[in-house]
Amino acid sequence: MCPWEHALPERNSAIMPDGPQAVAAKFGKVLAAWETLRSGKSFARLTLAQFRAVIQSASDVREEIKTLENQLLAAQDRRAAADREATRRALQVVNSVKGDPAEGEDGELYEAMGYVRKSARQSGLTRKKGATTGANKNAPLVHGGA
Repeated sequence: MCPWEHALPERNSAIMPDGPQAVAAKFGKVLAAWETLRSGKSFARLTLAQFRAVIQSASDVREEIKTLENQLLAAQDRRAAADREATRRALQVVNSVKGDPAEGEDGELYEAMGYVRKSARQSGLTRKKGATTGANKNAPLVHGGA
């Protein structure tokens, strides 16, 4: 068993350490050892040059992934900027509907936009039932103290 093989899932039991960076590092280590100690010898029916080409192919895909990740980050930034502008403009539209005499805060358009009509709103004032237990419910509550 290879020293890094213990961290591998079953389906990749060859030489795939923990993650992509560890894999690339291991490939580099294998290549460096081969170049330094046995550069003229072939292994697994591969010359050193052929193995370099295999590693380069994997490296090229890694670079492609980095490029795509950077493009994704840039697209997410553009989306966030576009969302900020769209949110600002949507708020302007809603405020314009609220201020339109033919529509207003009590109109169906305002409600269809996801808001609660003014006439359907509750006052927001709530009183807790049974907050006082004494005979005189209007008497102020007195907290015990020294």
